[in-house]
Amino acid sequence: MASFFALSLALAGSALTAADCLRPRRKPYTSPMGSRSAGPVARLRIVLGGDIALGPGKADLMEGIRDTGSIAAAGRRMGMSYKQAWLLIETMNACFAKPLVAAVKGGERGGGARLTPLGEDVLQRFRRMQASSARATAKDLAALKRVMRKAPR
Repeated sequence: MASFFALSLALAGSALTAADCLRPRRKPYTSPMGSRSAGPVARLRIVLGGDIALGPGKADLMEGIRDTGSIAAAGRRMGMSYKQAWLLIETMNACFAKPLVAAVKGGERGGGARLTPLGEDVLQRFRRMQASSARATAKDLAALKRVMRKAPR
């Protein structure tokens, strides 16, 4: 399967896709990378086949797992259920040669999760790619912002 990079332009705070319309509404999550800004943003996603292997939300989830040691806690930080977080992790792990996140079952504290060495490397590379793409698109994005509405109709 071939992979490719996709940048999608979205009006922050109200960027809806067809799939979003099928999901229940919840409080918007503000990512550490500031993807919920006051205007349009370009978002980097790594796509493999029909799956988003890695995007801003999955990177935020990985950071949450790294910081908390827990899939449930990382999901709660983002306003999602454990099941939603686990499904994102399963998709990421299925798209890479080795898992990015390893879950530990049981134990006194009920288990936990951690980023694998590959997960740490992928997260670091993705954040670097985000920063590079933001710099590369800043001028054109500013030009688009001048001709866009403040909010979609």
